[in-house]
Formats: sequence, structure tokens, C-alpha cells
Amino acid sequence: MNIKYITIAILLLITGNFYGQHKPNKEKIKSLKVAYITEKLNLTSKEAQEFWPIYNQHEEQLETLRHRERKEVFSKLRNVEQLSDSEVNNLLELHISLKEERYKIENKFIVNIRKVISAKKTFILIQTENGFKRKLIKQYRQKHPPRN
Repeated sequence: MNIKYITIAILLLITGNFYGQHKPNKEKIKSLKVAYITEKLNLTSKEAQEFWPIYNQHEEQLETLRHRERKEVFSKLRNVEQLSDSEVNNLLELHISLKEERYKIENKFIVNIRKVISAKKTFILIQTENGFKRKLIKQYRQKHPPRN
């Protein structure tokens, strides 16, 4: 029980320190996310040993896909008015194929992770990831209110 409170305290300290800076770096966000997921899932040591390699591989695959999407699709859309209809159509087709690839990666991850943790913990993981994103966005908005 004490370890849970210590984890929460560390998470809060890291979060406070992290958000005091203007540009968060990916490693800090990743370490916050790991702490958040660890606390929410309450993994056994056996589950954790099997869970984190699968989870980290999944995150790497998604990051590679996001990078590819930024490079091959969104960077070219900055000047969408200067592109021909066929070029935009090709970008849309690429965008669709990348979305399909993301869907396959997500499904493969769920199949693999269900072999390690229960279905209940799998859903908790999905909720936890979404909760972490909302928490980051909320804290960012509190530190950087919209300018009128």
C-alpha cells in the first residue's frame, strides 16, 4: 500500500517539475506515462516482465508510423493549394493506407497483450492511455491558456 502512495508522490513531483518547463521532451513524457500506466494497471512482477517489452515495441511501431505520416503526408499538405488534384488524391490514398496500418498494429498489440494480462487489465490499459493523454492536454492548457 505504501508503494502505491510513493509512486503517486513521485508521479506528482515529476509532473510538477515537468510542466514547469515550456517544451516537454519525449523522454520525460515517456517516463511519466510509464509511471502512470504502472500505477493504474497494478501489474505483478511476472506481468510487468512480459508486458513492457510488448508495450515498448508497440510504441516504437506507432512512433515510426507517426513519423512516416508526418514526413510523407502532412508535410506536403502545408502547400495543399499548390498541389494538383492527382497529387492530393495520392496523399489521401497514402493517408488511408497508413490508417489501415495503424489499425493492424493496434489489433496485433491487443492480441499480444491479452496473452500477458487479463482482458480487464487490457481495457484498463486502453482507458489509462486515453486518460494520460487527457491529463497532458489539460495540464498544458492550464499552463498555456488560449490567447484572444
